[in-house]
Amino acid sequence: MKRIRKLWFLAVATCLWMLPALAASAAGGGGAPIVIVSDTRKLDGIMRWWGSLYNESHLQFTLLTVVLIPVTGCIFGFIADIVMGWIGIDLTKRKVHEH
Repeated sequence: MKRIRKLWFLAVATCLWMLPALAASAAGGGGAPIVIVSDTRKLDGIMRWWGSLYNESHLQFTLLTVVLIPVTGCIFGFIADIVMGWIGIDLTKRKVHEH
């Protein structure tokens, strides 16, 4: 079993080691640089601001996204708790009534 595990680890390590070379060879030598931008011509308001932020600074866009996703999840969870309380679902007690 140890030998199989060692061989499996070696195979995975070899694949990971060869992955950059495989990705570089896919461009066929010297690939042209790719520019990724957000098209903000038909956007307005917060969507235009979000697209412009993406175009101007990928770091700021990433940091803001990483912060906003958990905050939005907490807000939605809090709202869901309130709504479930209104309709009579009590999640504070862990007593199972089905059995």
